[in-house]
Amino acid sequence: MKKMTRKERIIAAINKEEVDRLPFSMWYHLPHVDQDPVQLAEMQAQLARCYDLDFIKMMPFGNYCAHDFGLSVTFYCTETQPAFERKFAIENAKQWTEIEPLPGYFGTYGKQVLFAKQLKKELKGEEIPYVQTIFSPLTTAKKLAGPRVFKDMKTHPVYLHQALSAITETTINFIKLNIDSGVSGFFFATQCANREWVSEEEYDEFGVKYDIEVINSYKDITFMNIVHIHGDNIMFEKVARYPCNCINWHDRWVKPDMAEARKLSDKCFLGGINEKWWLPNAKPEDIRTHIKEVVSAAGRKGLMIGPGCVARLDTPKINFYAARVAIEGL
Repeated sequence: MKKMTRKERIIAAINKEEVDRLPFSMWYHLPHVDQDPVQLAEMQAQLARCYDLDFIKMMPFGNYCAHDFGLSVTFYCTETQPAFERKFAIENAKQWTEIEPLPGYFGTYGKQVLFAKQLKKELKGEEIPYVQTIFSPLTTAKKLAGPRVFKDMKTHPVYLHQALSAITETTINFIKLNIDSGVSGFFFATQCANREWVSEEEYDEFGVKYDIEVINSYKDITFMNIVHIHGDNIMFEKVARYPCNCINWHDRWVKPDMAEARKLSDKCFLGGINEKWWLPNAKPEDIRTHIKEVVSAAGRKGLMIGPGCVARLDTPKINFYAARVAIEGL
């Protein structure tokens, strides 16, 4: 089979067609540079070349979506400690009504738009697709308030719906500017499609409604649209029905595994590497066996290899190289 470009390889995987080799990517936080969009773009482009990635999953700091709404964040700016919330923005239910839509170029959102523009500039025409990380509106609300969002969901649903509408509008404003900046798609992460936090009915009302509105704003424009389902007790079947073309979840330590998921969805899967405890502690020579297991479970068509979520910062860099080398010939 002739050698494919990265884009051809990804599109073939999404369409469950034959590929010359399995598409591969890896991502982790870069807290020492992620407050400077220019340096962050330089670093992610450098890592994409270093590991020969098929696509770049853009890595703005994890709380960027809530920062402009009043979340206070501690920035450590070291290689080992990602930014972390210092003080929640929502301390009483009435404060949800103070959340208003923001333009996509405002504040921290604007810095991530610049990040996308700088990444395009840094790649200098190299065909390396890159996808922007976005969060579901309810996930952003959780970042703003912490677990109290689930209490307010029950006691003050009208207030929360008002905030979710404003967050949704802001997210769509941000999406449009990223499309203009050349992104190939979006990595849509939900941390709340999780039965530990909400019931199926609650997620239908406070999650699905806004998730679909966000995804519909780009699904017919960009070609690589991934949904990430975060957590342990996930609503896989519900989110798998979203209008995305690739699904990412903690497939090596959360149900369903890849084999079970194949019975539930015909979409492309992204994953196969246990980033939580296996990859940081693995011997490089064992990584090929680890990846081979998931290829056997999921099949070679409709599969891209990567972590189930962000890789740990204490992962030896040699293991990232070993993972890339391991996919040759599988």
